[in-house]
Amino acid sequence: MKRARTAYTAQPWRIHEYTRDFRVEDVWSFRTPGAGPEDFPVMLDAMRSDGGFGRQSPAARLLFAVRWKLGALLGWDDDRAGLGARVRSLRERIPEELRRTTEGVAPDGTPFSPVYLLPTESAAEIANRTVHAVMHLGWAPADAGGYELRMAVLVKSNGRLGRLYMALIAPFRYLVVYPALTRQWERAWRERGRGRG
Repeated sequence: MKRARTAYTAQPWRIHEYTRDFRVEDVWSFRTPGAGPEDFPVMLDAMRSDGGFGRQSPAARLLFAVRWKLGALLGWDDDRAGLGARVRSLRERIPEELRRTTEGVAPDGTPFSPVYLLPTESAAEIANRTVHAVMHLGWAPADAGGYELRMAVLVKSNGRLGRLYMALIAPFRYLVVYPALTRQWERAWRERGRGRG
């Protein structure tokens, strides 16, 4: 469910210290009935067990395939446009104690690189010719009681191209990508521990 920016900014997450020059683009929440304050790792494990990024809806897969094809044709995803080249990684801003939290974390099949992982939040980033973006996942009290997963997308656009790109993909994020993630991640929570057959 789409949320106001304050559903992200009002939380006492560590990410705020390191992303003051990023704009909060999107905030979304995912229902996790029965979740308690210490269940963030349980949710992350449920998401991974459910197939993670690789198990998207056909519509979302098509959109991402088109995006990667366009990126290849237009040079958006060239190595010289990514982390450590066009932009400094967010990992360079965080203390060593936070950098160590991702040691031994297995790749999850996303194009994002992990920044840090804590008991109630995680951050991952991506950079290309259009944007430097951070996907932040956090565990927060739900309005109806219990806890829920919240996702915020933080963006630093790369000039006019980046701003135009974000404006053009907004309808696809809201109509296809986030609703598909909602179905997938909420199902992963409901079916956690059942295994995949």
